[in-house]
Amino acid sequence: MTNRHAVVVGAGIGGLTSAVALHRRGWRVTVCERAPEPPVTGAGIGLAPNALRALDAVGVDVSRAIGGAVPATMGVRRPDGQWLTRADTADMAARYGMAPLAVPRPALTATLAAALPPSALCYGTEVTGVDDAEGRPTVRTAAGPDLSADLVVAADGIHSPLRRAHFPAHPGLHYIGETAWRTIVEAPELRIPAMSETWGRGERFGVTPLVDGRYYLYATAVVPPDTRFADPRTELRRRFGAWHDPVPALLDRVGRLDAADVLCNDLYDLAAPLPYLHHGRMAWLGDAAHAMAPNLGQGGCQAIEDAVVLARLLPAGERGDGGDTAVPAALAAYTAARHARTDAVRLRARRVGRLGVLRNPVAVAVRDLAVRVTPARLALRGMDDLFNGFRLPA
Repeated sequence: MTNRHAVVVGAGIGGLTSAVALHRRGWRVTVCERAPEPPVTGAGIGLAPNALRALDAVGVDVSRAIGGAVPATMGVRRPDGQWLTRADTADMAARYGMAPLAVPRPALTATLAAALPPSALCYGTEVTGVDDAEGRPTVRTAAGPDLSADLVVAADGIHSPLRRAHFPAHPGLHYIGETAWRTIVEAPELRIPAMSETWGRGERFGVTPLVDGRYYLYATAVVPPDTRFADPRTELRRRFGAWHDPVPALLDRVGRLDAADVLCNDLYDLAAPLPYLHHGRMAWLGDAAHAMAPNLGQGGCQAIEDAVVLARLLPAGERGDGGDTAVPAALAAYTAARHARTDAVRLRARRVGRLGVLRNPVAVAVRDLAVRVTPARLALRGMDDLFNGFRLPA
């Protein structure tokens, strides 16, 4: 008896999680990634309780592999340093059974990749298309060979060529009005205990302590699309150098990095939901399926949920337990299970982002007052549907 074969297009967090989940269901898995090698630098990612539960469901313990240190508090500040809202992570752990973890993306992808057979990972392999997605899919690659599959998982990112090819009438991406800078710095002497995001007028600056002792920094600003800066380090200092401590000290560390270590990207989400998340024997997940603004920290978390639910709904890898109809039926169930939740999160992330981009002084003052007078316990309760919303299908 042979095992079913899944080809996963993309070795990001969603793609690797789906590969691990399918591998543990007995599938033979091939991951095609166009990058020549795994990432060694990059940004951080926050794993909220819903994502941690999903990873636990497929036997991935991130805290054991990467570390489990969490900041003592998290909240929102003004550029002068005043806290608008602040909560203890212990309260979050008590409410949701665990606190969020912030980890370097390369460390998370390395942990997921280590759970796969080395032969499953094909770097430097660009997928150019999928033929006969409703029958026996053939995955075309730029350099060959082509791959025959029982299932194709399209985890090829926000600019997904497979999404564009199979949903040609979809409006595509929507620019949300901001560009973002992201990087990681080492500054152990600062001993920053809090995860914070500071809201200015059309600008934001985030500081996240990572489990390995470094700090993930991100910043956003309202600018026209395709705005380019000669040196992102200089631009960050110009915009945020006069903000509250420890922002200036962190920017000093940014200034010691190579310019290439500071990522700068315009922010997009999906202009409208896809009509469905599958087609024949293809399934879309993560940014390829429902790209969302980063304002809730749920983009990667929802990709992880997608991957775990998809694997749970599919038949086990050994052939003979449902015949040729089992996979398409499971993918229809996947759309039913994930479509409404992921689109609701996409829309909520867009709405939350509108608060961060306010520039009118009166509107900013009203926003800050509203955040400051909202009790932290009510703000935390408002996250219940996100953090408690992950459900494994029966």
